[in-house]
Amino acid sequence: MLEDMSPRPRSRRPHVTKSAGFIGTEVELDITNVAHGGVFVARHDGRVIFVSDAIPGERVRARITEDSQKSFWRAETVAVLDPSPHRRDHVWPEARVERDPAQRPGGADFGHIDLAHQRELKAFVLTDSFVRMAKQETNVTVAAAPGDDETNGLGYRTREFLHVDADGHVGPYALRSHRVVSVTSLPLATRRIQESAPLSVTIAGIDGITLVDADSGMVALESREKDTTKAPLIMQRVGEREFSMRASSFWQVHRRAPLVLTHAVTRAIDSQLFDPRAANLDLYGGVGLFAAAMGDAFGSTTRVTSVELDEEATEFASDNLAEWVGARAITSRVDHFLTDLVTTATAVDRSRLNAATVVLDPPRSGAGGGVIDVLGELAPAQIVYVACDPVALARDAHLLSTHGYELAHLEAHDLFPHTHHVEAVARFVRGAKDQRANLYS
Repeated sequence: MLEDMSPRPRSRRPHVTKSAGFIGTEVELDITNVAHGGVFVARHDGRVIFVSDAIPGERVRARITEDSQKSFWRAETVAVLDPSPHRRDHVWPEARVERDPAQRPGGADFGHIDLAHQRELKAFVLTDSFVRMAKQETNVTVAAAPGDDETNGLGYRTREFLHVDADGHVGPYALRSHRVVSVTSLPLATRRIQESAPLSVTIAGIDGITLVDADSGMVALESREKDTTKAPLIMQRVGEREFSMRASSFWQVHRRAPLVLTHAVTRAIDSQLFDPRAANLDLYGGVGLFAAAMGDAFGSTTRVTSVELDEEATEFASDNLAEWVGARAITSRVDHFLTDLVTTATAVDRSRLNAATVVLDPPRSGAGGGVIDVLGELAPAQIVYVACDPVALARDAHLLSTHGYELAHLEAHDLFPHTHHVEAVARFVRGAKDQRANLYS
């Protein structure tokens, strides 16, 4: 429980600096809570205002930036009147609250908060999402990735996208905008990216650059190159394994994330429910990271099918999974693949699917009703869900509950320090009430 999440007594009415209309109006606010999306909650004259660059328990002066929503407005902190004990100097100097909000770069929206308290806030958002969306009480601690406490959560990003504006200036976008702002540093990026980033030059003819710090070397990609098959081949190590892919392929951003999530997924799988001969699935499988994790955990004869929409990623997955005789990779939309299973499965296929372990790592928007409903019909023994969005995970947890699946395991990892993002791994099984203790282990 966060010690400063509840509203503070108000000793005076908020001071408002009036302007024409509401946008641009400055108002003094008591920050009472944190919300999903890296914003903080205040109320003024009965209206909810989502405020950036604040911390629960603070009193701030904020400038209204959006008033188009009837249920809520948005605002940006311009001065901290009563700071939280958890406030720190921003890790990105260009994003400090003393700078004009229009010139603050996005991408480090928790960078002004003590690292340990960031994790408390993320745990609150995750558990609150389950209460609101799934009607389930949970208890979870957000774990640090190895080495992050020692570096204050800096220097972890192995992929960094920089935009280029019409005048050739290079930099990140300002928060909630498509306006490039100039910066002199990228504190969340790895050292090699920081040294390679062309922050002080002007570049013509492109709209962005992606810098990739791979285990096989540094790569810079121009964003206007539509043919991703022209991107260089790279290699990424995960423990003792190597995964081949394009520099443009999806891969976890945090340098430790692939190994952390590999361990988290294998830990989440209930070995008593895992059948290596079943029709096990790795959905949204990318280049085969979690399918390989299943193979490593349960043996080279483990049957697992990786399903991925990107055709080239599927080809890399086939190569990366070559040593597992029971592994295969298929190019397909996940919902189409699952629907085909339902319509074509024989009685034997159904039996293998009922015994299966399904791992899925959907995009930030979640799996959604179409995928969850078909999974519910296929009725696998266990579903291990890797999520980068707590609200999407909680919403899909509710959908799974309508098919008889209950949450049996939940853990969370801080793979995006100094941002509001958090990665969670959950296991769902049928009749999981007797396994609820796992949630609190």
